Amino acid sequence: MDYLEFEKPIEELLLKLEKAKELGEDKAVDISKTISDIENQIKEKRSVIYNNLTPWQKVQLSRHPQRPYTLDYIKALSNKDFIELHGDRRVKDDKAMIGGWGTIGKHSVMFIGHQKGRNTKERQYRNFGMANPEGYRKALRLMKMAEKFSKPIICLIDTPGAFPGLEAEERGQGEAIARNIFEMTKLEVPIIVIIIGEGASGGALGIGVGDKIIMLSNAWYSVISPENCSTILWKSWEKKETAAGALNLTADDMKRIGLVDEIIEEPLGGAHTFPEKTYKKVKKVIIQSIEEFNKIKKEKLVENRMEKFSKMGIFKQ
Repeated sequence: MDYLEFEKPIEELLLKLEKAKELGEDKAVDISKTISDIENQIKEKRSVIYNNLTPWQKVQLSRHPQRPYTLDYIKALSNKDFIELHGDRRVKDDKAMIGGWGTIGKHSVMFIGHQKGRNTKERQYRNFGMANPEGYRKALRLMKMAEKFSKPIICLIDTPGAFPGLEAEERGQGEAIARNIFEMTKLEVPIIVIIIGEGASGGALGIGVGDKIIMLSNAWYSVISPENCSTILWKSWEKKETAAGALNLTADDMKRIGLVDEIIEEPLGGAHTFPEKTYKKVKKVIIQSIEEFNKIKKEKLVENRMEKFSKMGIFKQ
């Protein structure tokens, strides 16, 4: 397990616990009380650290190398029957955007989401989770397929942004994202959007229109990353922590200003420490949401979705 700088006190306690358990294997020495004391210290330290995270620390957690990615969630949620579908039928198959059929509970759904890589080779293969236009066009193709068969759509967002390369712009990156936003407002099936890690800019919005927008508590959602914001305003990345605080990008901020509907609290220690507990929470919320929106007539579903997003950004002086 990798540990971020602010997690180092927990790492030290875990090492002490491991050594104590090794000593405990010698039955001539009873150190059960010592082990219990260290375990309590770990719980207390986690409570202190994870209940007082700064916005920048939450950004760091959202990028933790052991944090579950989209495919991890799909495999955990889909009863092991996920069938991935490929290609946009125009250019190629974008590996940064994945999607396909799966079953969650008793519901057949279309999963769509950004996928990152864990090592250098995987990161290059997945383009660091930054989709090209063909990724967004593939996503829209799969959404239309789900609508054809009257199946809910589950979108999992985790991207540092849409790919900014020249070739992506030449193939219509802006148009592809805008088309998805436009078409998603009109789809006549439930759309559940969950921000599981990074939710940056149009890269997130390209699959981010839904009937319910949900965020994990250590995820972030913003028009720009703290580093890029700092570069634009201060000509340096050094102010990234200040930028993270000013951007109001945390789940609590998003809920307060009405851009997300629900927050899923991660276990103390984060989704990377307790992935199974996180999967269970996410699965419960998805099933509840599907059952909630399946009761609404499709015309009303679309009307509510359009009204929901039309209200965003309105303010009074």
